[in-house]
Amino acid sequence: MNKEDYQKFVEDKSPNSPIFKNCFNAFWVGGLICSLGQIMFEFFKYRGLEEKLCYSSVSISLIFLSAFLTALNVFNRIGKFAGAGSLIPITGFANSIVSPAMEYKSEGYVMGVGAKMFTVAGPVLVYGISTSIIVGLIYMLFNTQTITLI
Repeated sequence: MNKEDYQKFVEDKSPNSPIFKNCFNAFWVGGLICSLGQIMFEFFKYRGLEEKLCYSSVSISLIFLSAFLTALNVFNRIGKFAGAGSLIPITGFANSIVSPAMEYKSEGYVMGVGAKMFTVAGPVLVYGISTSIIVGLIYMLFNTQTITLI
Protein backbone atom coordinates (compact mmCIF):
# COMPACT_ATOMS: atom_id res chain seq x y z
CA MET A 1 0.00 0.00 0.00
CA ASN A 2 1.55 3.30 -1.04
CA LYS A 3 1.10 6.68 0.59
CA GLU A 4 -1.80 7.80 -1.64
CA ASP A 5 -3.72 4.55 -1.13
CA TYR A 6 -3.24 4.78 2.62
CA GLN A 7 -4.45 8.39 2.66
CA LYS A 8 -7.57 7.40 0.70
CA PHE A 9 -8.17 4.48 3.08
CA VAL A 10 -7.93 6.79 6.10
CA GLU A 11 -10.31 9.33 4.54
CA ASP A 12 -12.84 6.59 3.74
CA LYS A 13 -12.75 5.15 7.28
CA SER A 14 -12.63 8.44 9.21
CA PRO A 15 -15.99 9.88 10.19
CA ASN A 16 -16.80 13.38 9.00
CA SER A 17 -16.80 15.92 11.78
CA PRO A 18 -19.78 18.29 11.87
CA ILE A 19 -17.65 21.42 12.29
CA PHE A 20 -20.45 23.99 12.31
CA LYS A 21 -22.51 22.01 14.82
CA ASN A 22 -19.48 21.56 17.07
CA CYS A 23 -18.63 25.28 16.89
CA PHE A 24 -22.23 26.23 17.65
CA ASN A 25 -22.38 23.89 20.67
CA ALA A 26 -19.04 25.18 21.97
CA PHE A 27 -20.22 28.78 21.54
CA TRP A 28 -23.51 28.48 23.38
CA VAL A 29 -22.24 26.24 26.19
CA GLY A 30 -19.22 28.49 26.76
CA GLY A 31 -21.55 31.48 26.73
CA LEU A 32 -23.86 29.76 29.19
CA ILE A 33 -20.96 29.10 31.56
CA CYS A 34 -19.83 32.72 31.30
CA SER A 35 -23.41 33.92 31.83
CA LEU A 36 -23.62 31.74 34.93
CA GLY A 37 -20.44 33.42 36.16
CA GLN A 38 -21.96 36.85 35.54
CA ILE A 39 -25.14 35.86 37.41
CA MET A 40 -22.98 34.69 40.33
CA PHE A 41 -21.07 37.98 40.22
CA GLU A 42 -24.28 40.02 40.35
CA PHE A 43 -25.58 37.84 43.19
CA PHE A 44 -22.42 38.29 45.25
CA LYS A 45 -22.48 42.02 44.54
CA TYR A 46 -26.14 42.18 45.57
CA ARG A 47 -25.25 40.43 48.83
CA GLY A 48 -22.84 43.27 49.61
CA LEU A 49 -19.42 41.91 48.69
CA GLU A 50 -16.79 44.29 47.34
CA GLU A 51 -16.14 44.04 43.62
CA LYS A 52 -12.69 42.47 43.97
CA LEU A 53 -14.08 39.90 46.37
CA CYS A 54 -16.91 39.18 43.92
CA TYR A 55 -14.39 38.25 41.22
CA SER A 56 -12.63 35.82 43.56
CA SER A 57 -15.91 34.37 44.77
CA VAL A 58 -17.11 33.71 41.22
CA SER A 59 -13.83 31.99 40.32
CA ILE A 60 -13.93 29.84 43.43
CA SER A 61 -17.59 28.97 42.88
CA LEU A 62 -17.06 27.99 39.24
CA ILE A 63 -14.04 25.87 40.15
CA PHE A 64 -15.98 24.12 42.90
CA LEU A 65 -19.01 23.55 40.66
CA SER A 66 -16.82 22.16 37.89
CA ALA A 67 -14.94 19.84 40.26
CA PHE A 68 -18.20 18.65 41.81
CA LEU A 69 -19.78 17.97 38.41
CA THR A 70 -16.61 16.17 37.32
CA ALA A 71 -16.87 13.93 40.40
CA LEU A 72 -20.46 13.12 39.41
CA ASN A 73 -19.31 12.41 35.81
CA VAL A 74 -21.64 15.16 34.53
CA PHE A 75 -18.94 17.59 33.41
CA ASN A 76 -17.32 14.96 31.19
CA ARG A 77 -20.61 14.57 29.31
CA ILE A 78 -20.90 18.35 28.99
CA GLY A 79 -17.32 18.44 27.68
CA LYS A 80 -18.01 15.70 25.17
CA PHE A 81 -21.01 17.65 23.87
CA ALA A 82 -19.55 21.17 23.98
CA GLY A 83 -15.85 20.53 23.38
CA ALA A 84 -13.74 23.65 23.91
CA GLY A 85 -16.81 25.61 25.00
CA SER A 86 -16.65 23.91 28.38
CA LEU A 87 -12.87 23.73 28.58
CA ILE A 88 -11.86 27.31 27.82
CA PRO A 89 -13.41 28.95 30.91
CA ILE A 90 -11.89 28.29 34.33
CA THR A 91 -14.17 25.27 34.63
CA GLY A 92 -11.94 23.35 32.22
CA PHE A 93 -8.94 23.91 34.49
CA ALA A 94 -10.75 22.39 37.47
CA ASN A 95 -11.86 19.46 35.31
CA SER A 96 -8.29 18.86 34.12
CA ILE A 97 -7.13 18.48 37.73
CA VAL A 98 -10.02 16.46 39.15
CA SER A 99 -10.35 13.94 36.29
CA PRO A 100 -6.85 12.42 36.58
CA ALA A 101 -7.09 12.48 40.37
CA MET A 102 -10.28 10.41 40.23
CA GLU A 103 -8.92 8.10 37.57
CA TYR A 104 -5.80 7.18 39.56
CA LYS A 105 -7.41 7.14 43.01
CA SER A 106 -7.19 3.35 43.09
CA GLU A 107 -3.38 3.59 43.07
CA GLY A 108 -3.42 5.38 46.41
CA TYR A 109 -3.44 8.95 47.58
CA VAL A 110 0.30 9.57 47.18
CA MET A 111 1.29 7.65 44.04
CA GLY A 112 -2.17 7.86 42.47
CA VAL A 113 -3.94 11.11 43.30
CA GLY A 114 -0.90 13.14 44.32
CA ALA A 115 1.36 12.05 41.48
CA LYS A 116 -1.19 12.08 38.67
CA MET A 117 -3.36 15.06 39.62
CA PHE A 118 -1.38 17.56 37.56
CA THR A 119 -0.59 15.37 34.53
CA VAL A 120 -2.90 17.45 32.33
CA ALA A 121 -2.82 20.81 34.12
CA GLY A 122 0.86 20.70 35.09
CA PRO A 123 2.33 21.71 31.72
CA VAL A 124 -0.27 24.48 31.43
CA LEU A 125 0.76 25.81 34.83
CA VAL A 126 4.48 25.58 34.09
CA TYR A 127 4.29 27.31 30.72
CA GLY A 128 1.68 29.83 31.89
CA ILE A 129 3.71 30.88 34.92
CA SER A 130 6.96 30.91 32.92
CA THR A 131 5.42 33.04 30.18
CA SER A 132 3.97 35.48 32.69
CA ILE A 133 7.38 35.89 34.33
CA ILE A 134 9.08 36.50 30.96
CA VAL A 135 6.42 39.00 29.89
CA GLY A 136 6.68 40.73 33.29
CA LEU A 137 10.45 41.01 32.96
CA ILE A 138 10.17 42.39 29.43
CA TYR A 139 7.57 44.89 30.61
CA MET A 140 9.81 45.90 33.50
CA LEU A 141 12.79 46.42 31.19
CA PHE A 142 10.89 48.60 28.73
CA ASN A 143 8.74 50.48 31.22
CA THR A 144 10.14 53.97 31.69
CA GLN A 145 8.27 54.72 34.89
CA THR A 146 9.84 54.27 38.29
CA ILE A 147 9.30 50.80 39.68
CA THR A 148 8.41 50.57 43.35
CA LEU A 149 8.32 47.24 45.09
CA ILE A 150 5.71 46.76 47.74
